[in-house]
Amino acid sequence: MSSSTTAGPVSLVGRNPSITGAEIASELVPPPQFAQASFESYRPDPEFASQQAALDRLNEFAGAWRAAQRPGGFFSRKRPARIELPGVYLDGGFGVGKTHLLAALWHVAHGPKYFGTFIEYTALVGALGYANAVELLRGARLVCIDEFELDDPGDTMLMTRFLGELMRGGTRVAATSNTPPNALGEGRFAAADFLREIHALSSNFETLRIDGHDYRRRDTDGSATAVEDDATVDRVAGALAERGHRVALDDFDALIAHLATVHPSKYIKLIDGVDVLALRGVHELHDQNAALRLVAFIDRVYDAEVPIIAGGLPLDQVFDAEMLAGGYRKKYLRSMSRMTALTSGELPPHD
Repeated sequence: MSSSTTAGPVSLVGRNPSITGAEIASELVPPPQFAQASFESYRPDPEFASQQAALDRLNEFAGAWRAAQRPGGFFSRKRPARIELPGVYLDGGFGVGKTHLLAALWHVAHGPKYFGTFIEYTALVGALGYANAVELLRGARLVCIDEFELDDPGDTMLMTRFLGELMRGGTRVAATSNTPPNALGEGRFAAADFLREIHALSSNFETLRIDGHDYRRRDTDGSATAVEDDATVDRVAGALAERGHRVALDDFDALIAHLATVHPSKYIKLIDGVDVLALRGVHELHDQNAALRLVAFIDRVYDAEVPIIAGGLPLDQVFDAEMLAGGYRKKYLRSMSRMTALTSGELPPHD
């Protein structure tokens, strides 16, 4: 809850935030639900030996990285037991703890260090320009990329080039696979695709396969919750605001239109200070650009753990059949899972 009371709901559509490169970089940290993640707090499932193996290997990866920072580095008398590649890729299904392990690695690393989703890094490049983004992160000791996406060849090539420049400067990179929550069998694993798509960088990455079930054992076929009508949205939003919550209340169409005028790197500031987001008139989308902007926005809402009250169509039904059958299917499935969590009180259901 916000520390200050408000007379009524505010509108995101009235906000036009600005953000600097330094501010973007300062946001590249693990989301709140992983602020205390550690190797010690990760609980491997004894039924899947690969989880303990991944934990042990990442501890070694962190140890060798720290050794490289000591006087003498890799050439000191206390050398690592094995030659370390500068990159590691955690491949596995939804809910096996990949993000927890990635955040734990980030927490033990010495700075400068950055943690963000694939979308956040591409937004950084889009906001600052390629050269400025490289310069901003140059010299980082560790860059963590959660949910490395392979569905947009242009973005994948951009990130491959971006990481190549950073790694040539000594930056170590850790990434996780982008797996939809209902993927089954080998569909949960993407290492072969990852290594193929990053081309020349593939020899710099060690892949760690992590088997297991979704530790939350959630029903991935669940649906987002919607209230009866827009009048109910208004009534609930008003009541929450009167109780001191900072509520943002907007028409769905107006928000979608506004997102087109705000760079995705600024979405985090768009919801700054918001405790609850209320949306009227949710309906199916047929414009893929609008849908992808909504995906990026929902990511920021999800990381900020801001619950949503929605009227109209349940939020997880906004992507039309053509979108769900297309190349961005993984993006949409993950966003639908997050929409379900944001509207049904299941926070934080993160990998």
